[in-house]
Amino acid sequence: MMEYGINEEQEMLKTMARDFLAKECPKTFTRAMMNDQTGITKDYWKKMADVGWTGLILPEQYGGANMTFRDLSILCEEMGRMVMPGPFVSTLVMSALPILNAGTEAQKQEFLPRIANGQMIMTAAVTETDGDFWPGGVNMQAYPRGEDYILTGAKSFVPDAMAADWFLVACRTKTSADPEEGITLCLVNKDDWGIYVNPLKTMDETRKQYQVTFNRIAVPAKYILGEVNKGWRYLKDAALRATALHCAEMVGGGEWVLETCVEYAKTRVQFGAPIGSFQAVKHHLANMYTQLEYARALMVWAAESVKENDPQADLAVNMAKAYCGDTFKMVAGLGIQIHGGIGFTWDHDMHLYFKRSRALDTVFGDANYHRELIAQHYD
Repeated sequence: MMEYGINEEQEMLKTMARDFLAKECPKTFTRAMMNDQTGITKDYWKKMADVGWTGLILPEQYGGANMTFRDLSILCEEMGRMVMPGPFVSTLVMSALPILNAGTEAQKQEFLPRIANGQMIMTAAVTETDGDFWPGGVNMQAYPRGEDYILTGAKSFVPDAMAADWFLVACRTKTSADPEEGITLCLVNKDDWGIYVNPLKTMDETRKQYQVTFNRIAVPAKYILGEVNKGWRYLKDAALRATALHCAEMVGGGEWVLETCVEYAKTRVQFGAPIGSFQAVKHHLANMYTQLEYARALMVWAAESVKENDPQADLAVNMAKAYCGDTFKMVAGLGIQIHGGIGFTWDHDMHLYFKRSRALDTVFGDANYHRELIAQHYD
C-alpha cells in the first residue's frame, strides 16, 4: 500500500479546523443541539460557510473553494473528533455532488452557490421502511402528470430533515428486474404543502433522523435531476464518498477517546497509584492505539482512492468502513471501561462517542455488510 502524507496546506486546514471547532463547537454546543429540534443553528452554519467549508469541494464558478476530496476528509476527521452535529455531509456530499454531477446548468446555478455560501441546507431522502441504502429499497412511486411528477409516500431515517430547506428525493418511476433501473431523483422544496416531517428516536441524538411523508407533491420537470430512471448511479457515487468521510469521522472520534483515556489514566489514582500503571489498562490503551493506526491507514487509502477516481476505490472504502466501524466501537467501549463509573454518566462526554460509533457503523452498511462486499470482490 502506498504511503500518504499531508502537505503544508492540508496541515494548515487541519489546524484551522481544530481551532475553529474548539471555539465554535464545544461539547456544550453539541449537547444544546441534541435538545434542538433542527440539530443546528443558522448562526453556526453561516460561520462554517464564512470559512469556506460548505463549498469546500465545489468548483469556484459556483462559489466553492475547489479543494480536493482528501482535503474534505481531513476536515471531517476534525469534525468527528468533536462529534460535530448538523447536516454537513448530508448537504455537501449527498445533495450537492449529485446536483454537480447530474444537474443542468440552471439547476447548478440555482442550488450550488446557495449551498456554498450557507444560504441553503439540503439532505437526501432515500431510505424507506427497511432503512437500507440500496436500490431495491426505493419503492416510493412518482407518477407523471403532464410535465410534472407526483410524489406520494414516505421516507424513513432521513438525516437532518428538519434543518433542510430542500430534499433530494429518490423515487421509483419504473419497475424493472434490475433495481437500479427506474430510480429518478427529484429536487423538492420542504415548504411545499403536503410534506410532513416527524422526528425519530435514534441512538445518536447529535445526528437527528426523521420520517418524511410526501402527500401528492408536484415536482416540475425543471426539478428532475438527471435522466429519468437513471438516478441511482449518482446516489451510489455520493454514498461511496460519504462512507469514506464517515470513516474519517470515526478515526477522529476514536483519537479523541484515546487521548482522553490516556490523560485520565495518568491522573486517576486507585490503590495508591495512577490507573495507567496497571497492566490491564496499559493493554487496553495499547490496543486502542494500534487499532486506530490501522484504521487511519485504511481511511487515508480510501480517501486518496476516491480523490484519484481509482478503479479500486470501492474496495478501499469497503475495507476502511469495515475496519473503522469495528475499531471505533471497540475504542469507544473501552473508553467507557477505562473511565469506570463516571464513563457511564450523562455528564461525561464519553457516551457521545459511544453512541456516534454505533450510529456511524450502521450508516451505508455495517462492518459485516462491507466484509461481504470485499468477499464478493475477491470471489
